[in-house]
Amino acid sequence: GYAGVVRFRGVRIGGISGIFKSHDYRKGHFECPPYNQQTIRSAYHVRNIEVFKLKQLKRPIDIFMSHDWPRSIYHYGNKKQLLKMKSFFRQEVESNTLGSPAASELLQHLKPTYWFSAHLHVKFAAFMQHETNSKEELPKATKFLALDKCLPHRDFLQQIIDVEHDPNAGDSLEYDAEWIAVLKATNSLVNVTQSSWNMPEKNGLHAKWDYSVTEEAIKEVLEELNHDLKIPCNFTLTAACYDPSKPQKNMEPVHTINPQTTEFCAQFGLTDINDRIQQAKEEGSGRGECEEEEEEEMDSTGSAEEPSEYHTDNSGLSSFNPDEIMLDEEGADEDLSTCSVDPSPDHPPEFSTSFSDIRIMPDSMAVSSDDAMDSNNEELEKSSGSKQVEEKSSTERSLKRIGGDENGNSGVKKIKRRNQAIYAAENEDKTD
Repeated sequence: GYAGVVRFRGVRIGGISGIFKSHDYRKGHFECPPYNQQTIRSAYHVRNIEVFKLKQLKRPIDIFMSHDWPRSIYHYGNKKQLLKMKSFFRQEVESNTLGSPAASELLQHLKPTYWFSAHLHVKFAAFMQHETNSKEELPKATKFLALDKCLPHRDFLQQIIDVEHDPNAGDSLEYDAEWIAVLKATNSLVNVTQSSWNMPEKNGLHAKWDYSVTEEAIKEVLEELNHDLKIPCNFTLTAACYDPSKPQKNMEPVHTINPQTTEFCAQFGLTDINDRIQQAKEEGSGRGECEEEEEEEMDSTGSAEEPSEYHTDNSGLSSFNPDEIMLDEEGADEDLSTCSVDPSPDHPPEFSTSFSDIRIMPDSMAVSSDDAMDSNNEELEKSSGSKQVEEKSSTERSLKRIGGDENGNSGVKKIKRRNQAIYAAENEDKTD
């Protein structure tokens, strides 16, 4: 659920982890070990402050990474192939609710050269040409790529992509001066409570809403570091390494303050969120226990949602993480060829689309526009008949995940581990 920006050989790399859930989006980062059934999930949910900080960036981003897909990106690739592999996405794709609206907002704002995602466990590529805000602004395009799970017979590798870089730069990760300046500027916005709140915006309610930084602020960061942006190799072991010969069962997780984070925050005068969470927990332990009980009563999948600032938020539908233990699985193991650069005509494009940049894309990230048109025609023909089937499948899947019987009675859940065949085969090998 956190965000960051670093540099490597002059290449600027940004990212935001976690997945979007509207009922946690406007909360602070309050989770820490030991987790309960709610916080063990909400800990990896994206927060609005991380999106807000990234939106303060003005300098170009070369590569951006997210776990969630940006919402609407599927309209700029081969939807026919995507829905062939993941048919249960159809309802959300047709209603344009698949993926993260927060990531989509960042995609439109940052306009990175490349965007890489995961989460939906399918290989998919797309090409988005962004609109320009003025005639003087040069048009920008983003090449999107998501890969499948790293398992046998799955499409989880992509050919090497050459990225323009500084050949004279060192081979160490470096701090990004603008990002550090943004962290310093937004430090007062840190929130470690479960209370929902909105980021400052130009609506007459906030004295300050623009937290982007000046060149002078960036220069001050460089001077603080003596123009040495190299990230120190100061990893410190804070937990014992796993030793299979000494199994430790039922150990209570301990909240550990990370010394690297402590050093980083001290260097730049930032609030150490881990330390602040621990302080808040110690100061309000009685109140925290009451809140924890309320959290446990809340459905961990988000049935008690807070109102979201994004419309049509169906974040609790099929865009779940299939790596979590589920009660059912969709056996989709076919290969997926990737992207058309043409947004689908059945969905009005948010950006003008150009084919001028397609020649610089890797071959595996492009297919012909004819394929995309065939995709759209076939979808129109099948949509009326398949929609009812998909809705029925979605309903059945929801019932299976709830774990009740056909009469609505709650029964014992039968947990089925994903990729069960692989693990079973491995066990057989060990037995032999």
